[in-house]
Amino acid sequence: MLFSSLIFLLVFLPLTIAAVYAVNKFAGPRFAALMLLAASLIFYSWQTPEYLLLILGSIAVNFLLGRRINQSRSKVILALGIAFNLALLGWFKYAGLFSETLSDIARADLTVDGVVLPLAISFFTFQQIAYLSDCLKTDVKKYDFLDYALFVAFFPQLIAGPIVHHKDLTPQFSGPRFAKFLSADIAAGFFLFSIGLAKKVLVADGLAPLADQVFDGAAAGHAILAFEAWVGVLAYSFQIYFDFSGYSDMALGLALLFGVKLPMNFNSPYKATGIVDFWRRWHITLSNFLRDYLYFPLGGNRKGGLLRYRNLFIVMLLGGLWHGAAWTFVVWGGLHGAYLCINHAWDKSTDGKKILGPVAATVLTFAAVSVAWVFFRAESFTAAFAMFAGLCGADSGAQSVLSVDALYSYPILFIAAVLVWRAPNALELLERFRNIALPETPPSGDAGGVAAVPLWRNMILMAGLGCLTALAIFSLMITGPYEFIYFQF
Repeated sequence: MLFSSLIFLLVFLPLTIAAVYAVNKFAGPRFAALMLLAASLIFYSWQTPEYLLLILGSIAVNFLLGRRINQSRSKVILALGIAFNLALLGWFKYAGLFSETLSDIARADLTVDGVVLPLAISFFTFQQIAYLSDCLKTDVKKYDFLDYALFVAFFPQLIAGPIVHHKDLTPQFSGPRFAKFLSADIAAGFFLFSIGLAKKVLVADGLAPLADQVFDGAAAGHAILAFEAWVGVLAYSFQIYFDFSGYSDMALGLALLFGVKLPMNFNSPYKATGIVDFWRRWHITLSNFLRDYLYFPLGGNRKGGLLRYRNLFIVMLLGGLWHGAAWTFVVWGGLHGAYLCINHAWDKSTDGKKILGPVAATVLTFAAVSVAWVFFRAESFTAAFAMFAGLCGADSGAQSVLSVDALYSYPILFIAAVLVWRAPNALELLERFRNIALPETPPSGDAGGVAAVPLWRNMILMAGLGCLTALAIFSLMITGPYEFIYFQF
């Protein structure tokens, strides 16, 4: 179920909020957690109910493995658990890619057909691998099955993150703010969700036709005009930015509606002044996971510069493959691995001195990221090379691939650029409205906490958010929802 669909906005979300709060009031937080788990599973299996057994099976196996690892401290059981999760991910996500590659090498039909990628398998697989690893290293609290299942399946973060650590999320389901009608949490949640919905529906989805027409033209074998190639790349760069930023804001907002705080996962990455800075801002929880559970075990930067660069490159190659079952994603990851190595080498050679000004550094970083997005978005290497030919001006004989309808996206492209570099992000905006509690504000320890702040104290702000939400819903009624880009991972 999409956050930006009418069925979610007008039916699922109101009913779920009402049910969870009512159950908590009359039956207590454990039954409220059970209701929230049931709603999360309905959310996950809405379009593909056959994969409900997959996620429940994965949760059950990892829950039992985690308990056994925590009791025995067995590295063998941990290895079996990681192998189980990677095998599940490998079959459903990569069977098609590797079988097609083997078919090309062997010049025989070895393809595996009929394997459909389950939603969120990359996210809940990584989340559970981290849990199993922690069971070996530390005394993980013995959660009951309800807590563990809700940790994995909690719908605001299930499909596209953030990738949440068990010790940060699970205790909140029995905390003082869970399913309590605290006006500060409701206001902050509505604030973030409304802004995220507007980013997704009004900006990202508005740019989708412009990017799709250019990249689809390249995929169809057309030569791309230089101007249209650059427009297409910029449109996709802003589309994926606002698509993922919108999802991240909505995830934080939805969690707050239930009194749960999720970690920040997106922090204005196009304002970064280097690739290292970019990855500290883009998909923050994935970067942290790859650092803690892959980069550090490989040796990190403890064994000298060359091995550090090797480790960085390996991590980004695997990070690219994690994003999609296509070799174009591996090249995208390899490019970012090379970028990171160059960035670290540059910082070392200049002894950390800022040779470039902040504006030039930001422009250079954005240009490098946008060029890499070509491989991320292109359907094949042939399509990617057609895009690069257009970007370089090798467009002789090319004809326009943009329809007249695409003209409506040009103003959105300009608005997107202004918002990216001149406007504060959603959390920065929220910080400016101090009468509404921040997601980063820790609970005070009692059930009241920050709830003394009236919900409707800032009527103008709430009315503006209401109008923004209404405009997004009206747009959805006309055009229908676009799937989030990160849903394919």
